[in-house]
Amino acid sequence: MSAAGFVLAINLFIAGLFATAFGIVAVYYRSAVGARWLAIAYATGILNGVFEFILPYQQDARLVSVSIFAAFLLALAMSNVGIARHYGIRPPWLVLGLTAAVSMAVNVAILDMPRDSFIRAILYQAPYAVLQLIGAAIVLSRKSNRALDMALVGLMVLVALNFLSKPFIALLIGSGGSPQGYLGSNYAAISQSTAAVLLISNGLLILLIIVRDMMADMTARSETDTLSGLLNRRGFEDRAEQARLLAVRAGAPAVVVVADLDHFKAINDTFGHAAGDLAIAAFGRVLKESFDFRAVIGRLGGEEFAVLLPGADLGVARGAAETARRLLRELSAEERGSDRGITSSFGIAAMEAGESLADLLRRADTALYEAKSRGRDRACIAPVTPVGISRNLPEQRAQA
Repeated sequence: MSAAGFVLAINLFIAGLFATAFGIVAVYYRSAVGARWLAIAYATGILNGVFEFILPYQQDARLVSVSIFAAFLLALAMSNVGIARHYGIRPPWLVLGLTAAVSMAVNVAILDMPRDSFIRAILYQAPYAVLQLIGAAIVLSRKSNRALDMALVGLMVLVALNFLSKPFIALLIGSGGSPQGYLGSNYAAISQSTAAVLLISNGLLILLIIVRDMMADMTARSETDTLSGLLNRRGFEDRAEQARLLAVRAGAPAVVVVADLDHFKAINDTFGHAAGDLAIAAFGRVLKESFDFRAVIGRLGGEEFAVLLPGADLGVARGAAETARRLLRELSAEERGSDRGITSSFGIAAMEAGESLADLLRRADTALYEAKSRGRDRACIAPVTPVGISRNLPEQRAQA
């Protein structure tokens, strides 16, 4: 077996490993739709290698040559579909389809051109480069790319340049006198070795991105309250603490708003738990609509909700709370789940120096109880703690 044939065998094994890896991810994590396409793409890439091995034994190499080109072209196109699916982007079906159709037509047209023709080599490799650049454009179309995503873009551009460099390498050292002699050429050894490095790099990078996003999705699900669509208590406390610490380090203000639905037990008792669930879901939507996008919003349990607004003052927080209170009152019977009107009460507390999140929530809770005692359907602001008085004093007295 030639050096190029040996490297090609390694490439087939690597492609098989990645096809299996992406397939396992797709089976065990059903929402990873992109992984399914990537598994098929790598499996199709194996066909390309199989045809390469068959090629030396063909008297008329044209059909197998076209099959080699088509298999690799299809693998790259499906890889782009998988990447688009993973990022939640609609695959550019029209662009991919036109690229594939034109590329196949050109490939058939250049079959009988001299093998050492530079123009033939460019026309053969250009479609592969175009598909890599389409993949890079798919990733770049997202607005929130991170380090691994940008690394993938860079790698795709590098692979595109590698394809475009091959005609120049073939011009310098030759690519074999005939299609059947390709695997015995130095060009094939260089081409297959470069492909091995890029194949491993590309597969590992995409796999890392998928695993990263899977873990982020699982974390988000574990921190999300399914009924309201907001953070659950654990998620709120973690995110709110991070936001509070950032505000403290930046010397910026922060405000906590605690809210709950008035007479929620009566809603459940009168109209049933389904109506209560609709009311909670509606209040979650109202809170998301009323507060700034930077706000950390969560459902602490039952009908109780909390919001942390980094960089906001009491005026901003109260305005948002009043907006939420008004929007909730204006919901239709269908939206709120019952014929009975729903109101809400709010307690608001601005962060003081040295105050923990727990202390801040406790003061906001106190303001909420004041709103309840004053007739509900209102927002109350917690008083500022007098200088020199410990916030834990009531607890210390209770313990005494």
